Order: sequence, then C-alpha cells, then structure tokens
Amino acid sequence: MPLAGYTVLDLTIARAGPTAVRLLADWGANVIRIEPPPSVVGSGLTGGNDNPDSQNLHRNKRGLTINLKNESGLALFLKLVGKADIVVENFRKDVKHRLGIDYESLRKVNPAIIYGSISGYGQEGPYSERPAVDQVIQGMSGLMSITGSPGDGPMRAGVAISDTSAGMFLGQGILLALLHREKTGEGQWVHTSLLEAMLSKLDFQGARYTMDGEVPGQEGNNHPTNAPMGVFESADGLVNLAASTNKMFRAFTAAVGHPELVEDDRFSSSKARFEHRQAVWESVNSITREIPTHELVEIANEAGCPCGPIYDIGQAFEDEHVRYLKMARTAPHKTRGGVDLVRSPINMSVFPQEGEFDRSGPAPGEHTDEILLELGFNEKEIAGLRTSGAI
Repeated sequence: MPLAGYTVLDLTIARAGPTAVRLLADWGANVIRIEPPPSVVGSGLTGGNDNPDSQNLHRNKRGLTINLKNESGLALFLKLVGKADIVVENFRKDVKHRLGIDYESLRKVNPAIIYGSISGYGQEGPYSERPAVDQVIQGMSGLMSITGSPGDGPMRAGVAISDTSAGMFLGQGILLALLHREKTGEGQWVHTSLLEAMLSKLDFQGARYTMDGEVPGQEGNNHPTNAPMGVFESADGLVNLAASTNKMFRAFTAAVGHPELVEDDRFSSSKARFEHRQAVWESVNSITREIPTHELVEIANEAGCPCGPIYDIGQAFEDEHVRYLKMARTAPHKTRGGVDLVRSPINMSVFPQEGEFDRSGPAPGEHTDEILLELGFNEKEIAGLRTSGAI
C-alpha cells in the first residue's frame, strides 16, 4: 500500500481528527490509536467503540491505552514518538501543552516527526481557546445562512461538513509534509481548523463576497446563480435537474416536446433565465410533473442534461450503480463476523480496493501487549507498566 512503512500515532477524538487519520489507515499506514485506559476516562464522543460511527472512523487501526498524565505513561509515549513518523491530535489548544505532547516538545524527541493538528478556530487568534463543534462552525462560517429556503431561517447541513472537511484537509496536509520530508528529511507541524476548512468549502459563494462584496443568501433547492437547475416534480416523486446553459436548455426542451420555450424572451439566454428563474422553474416543472421519474432521468441525461432521482440513504446504497462501485466494504469483526463500512472514495490503479478492510475498529487497548512487544518490552515490563497505571 502507498503508506506502508509509516507509523502514525493517533491521539484524535470526536470526528475531525479521526477523519484525517482514516485516510492514512486506509492506505496502509501502521496506525496506533492511543486512548486513555478505561479507568481514566469513559467512552468517546462517538458513544463507544462498537457502533457504526466509531467503526467507520477507526477501521484499520490497532488500539493501545496510555495514561499520558502518568510519568511512566508519558515516557512510553515519547518512546513511541521516537520511532513514529506522524502524530495526529485534535485536543483543545491548551491540552497538548499541559500534557507536554505539543509539537515543540515532540520534535526534541524526533526532529523528523510530522505533527498534525485540528482545532475549532486555529492555533492562534482571538477565538483559539474556544471549544467548537460542527454545527457552531456551520453557523459562524456563514454556511447555515445559505442553506435552506428563503424566509425559513438558517439551516444546518445534514452531515458534519466542517468536521469531515477539516479532516480531509489535514490528511492532505500530512501527505504534503511527507513529500517534503522525503526531499529534505525535515519534519513539521501541519494544522488546520474547522473554521478555516469551512470557509474554504464555501468556494465560489465565499469568492462572491471576497471579490465583489456580494453576500449570498438562501436559494433553497435552486442553484444560486444558474437556472433552471434544482429540484423539480416528476409524476411519481422528485428529481434534480440541470438544464441551465443555452445548449442544455435547448436540448432538454426539445427532448420533452416543448421547443417553444426557447423562443420565450424570458428564457432566451442564461442571464434572462436567471432573472426570471421562478417563471422558468414553473414552466419546466409543469412539464416534468407529467413524466415518471425513471423516464425523466433517461430523457434528460440522453439530452446531455444532468438529472437524477432524490434518494434516501438506503436507496442510495442500493442503487445499481452504487452497488457496482462497491462503496460498502467489509471489515472483519470479532463478534459480528463482519461489518460493512463505507470505503475510501479514492481509486488507484496500482492499489485496487478489493477484499476486506484489514481490521475493524479496535477496542480501547485491544492491541496494547502486541504493540509493546513489538517495541521490545518483555512481558514482565508490560505487567509493570500496567501495575503503575501507565497503560
């Protein structure tokens, strides 16, 4: 696998940090998930280690428990750092300094270490000490102000978009740092935040403000700058349809037997259609609502206009094309035999994603003895660490 031979110490909690580490674990890194012993702290924010959320975040990792507040536990962790390539954490800013596991402390042990961090608001700045969760960042970034229908008030996105975006960006940053280290031997601190990730995810909506001072608003299920593009009724449900360019609009109206719409001055250009987007939606919807979903999807796509049904999550995973893509991949599980999890969306010709995941998410400390034996500890020394409360 591409990351075979790299060792990652995973100190992450909640969702953003584990999302970053999952990228590394899925592509072959030796990931050691480090958690406090159960006697020190209860279950994590995902509600234990054996539910779908935790299993999907922590597959392909091994579990080690270390009490970092214990002198022997911290010494053990620093010994691991000396042999590792990457450390990833998403503690609040003060926690890593209080524990003595911040970047400057760890680089003294291993100058080549790559240290990855995710925080809510960034490592510096007026809000850097604040705690954060995804929904708070969705609101503060402006995302909620453009999500939902006009007049209905702000609406959160249906997934933890700032958490998962920050995790994806940190994973990319760690890979960039690995490339840099391959050339120079130099480690570094790579960090991002939920707020930075979410502002970046605003993309062209953000650029509309940074370039022209325009503050986008809610558009509901319609595209904010193109028409017709959005949700339309079919004879038996709803579809998403995009026919916004002149070429697509002409092709679509011809395909559904209403070429005369192109001659309407309100619909004759992309600019005119957007200016009269409610009228164009009503005209197109009066046509689509007479056509069954499966027929409408075929007609529109054959005309070069993207169109698809609106599924619930179960329907999405059971769609014939999604099943062909094999987005669900099995991980061996000690009590359930196997659990189906959502695979990485990255496809590499040299490393096809076939067969099972290497392992399911570990229980806290499940592989403690195994990992310490690999480090050179003997069984008597491991027993002593356990007695001291270090593990």
